Amino acid sequence: GNNPLIVWPPVDAKAAANLIVHSAFATSGQRCSCARRLIVPQGAAGDAIIAALVDLAAQISVGPATQTPEPFLGPLVNAHSAERAVKFEQGLVAMGAKPIMPVKRDGAFVHPAIIDVTGLAPPDEELFGPVLQVYRAPDFDHALDLANATRFGLAGGLISDDAALWTRVKAEMRAGILNWNRPTTGASGAMPFGGPGLSGSLRPSAYYAADYVAYPVATQLAEKAAPIAAPGLPQ
Repeated sequence: GNNPLIVWPPVDAKAAANLIVHSAFATSGQRCSCARRLIVPQGAAGDAIIAALVDLAAQISVGPATQTPEPFLGPLVNAHSAERAVKFEQGLVAMGAKPIMPVKRDGAFVHPAIIDVTGLAPPDEELFGPVLQVYRAPDFDHALDLANATRFGLAGGLISDDAALWTRVKAEMRAGILNWNRPTTGASGAMPFGGPGLSGSLRPSAYYAADYVAYPVATQLAEKAAPIAAPGLPQ
């Protein structure tokens, strides 16, 4: 999915930054439920969120799993995927996007990249890599419009202390996984999540997918053959 994450006041900027990092950069951004699009308010509140995010992301360790201490980000699945992440960011820059943390690559390792795409119409693509697009919205209605501006619908989330905003997100954001003050990557395979658009078939997936990827079979059984009595039928 091209998953949206709205971060809206009132919210602690440092706590929000931690949850954004887990949403966007867990497993080096390669989970299907990773946040690809971050939506924050215009003005000082949004600036504070981005500043806290950049400060934390700049401290993320990148390296192989054998490294001590263990890094937060490992490699992408191969060098081709790493190159695709770099080219995706370069394509956004060519459209007029403004890098906040420019992408850096070392072989299959890609460092967290954050880029402001406000006012642009980037390609609605699912990129498996640690590249996070930032949108600044004038109000929450516009934030929801941006969140739903995708042909996918796998995951979405809200980070905010305002329960009324969560009520709106539950009702208005189109996604099969909706999390509040938790990373978008927090989806259990035991839960019946699905998704609209290209992210699903509007049916419950994960554990419940077995109910529609197989076909039902009705069976009558008897361990030994025996005649069945019926009127007019000789025994």
